[in-house]
Amino acid sequence: MRLFVAIPIPERIKDTLTALCGGVDDARWRSREQLHLTLRFIGEVDGAMARDIDDVLCQIAMPAFELNMRGTGFFNERGLARVLWAGVGDEDALRKLHGKIQHGLAAIGLEPEHRRYRPHVTLARMNGIPAQEAEGYAARYSEYASPPFTVDRFGLFSSHLAREGAIYTLEMDYALESP
Repeated sequence: MRLFVAIPIPERIKDTLTALCGGVDDARWRSREQLHLTLRFIGEVDGAMARDIDDVLCQIAMPAFELNMRGTGFFNERGLARVLWAGVGDEDALRKLHGKIQHGLAAIGLEPEHRRYRPHVTLARMNGIPAQEAEGYAARYSEYASPPFTVDRFGLFSSHLAREGAIYTLEMDYALESP
């Protein structure tokens, strides 16, 4: 199984995100079903490890919190943009949840991610476009801000690669505590 931990995006917020999807040649825009806020990519694991991951995630206790999407940007590699994304507003509670997940998964032997956590929702992937074109996109939507939404759950998702793109399936759902 290829797994990741993420926050599902509410439909009303997906509406605001899909409105940002367009205007960049050769971008492979994510479908509504693919929009999520990744907390931790895990990768390929066997069934026993998947059960251990579920056990860890079931034990995470934290109050629900408010979040909103804010701004846009891109990740680049050697001057070529590879990913267009929507950013996150106030990240304190989100980073706390991310830290609890990282700590729990490390306790069962999953090596922590080495990259710094940069919360975002991927809007498009590209084979590499000049950074100037991506800068134009990011500037065009720099004032983007979604309405706030309550994060009262997160999930363990599987990812299956298909010709039309990745297909994500919610495997387990974990509720956060009522505030």
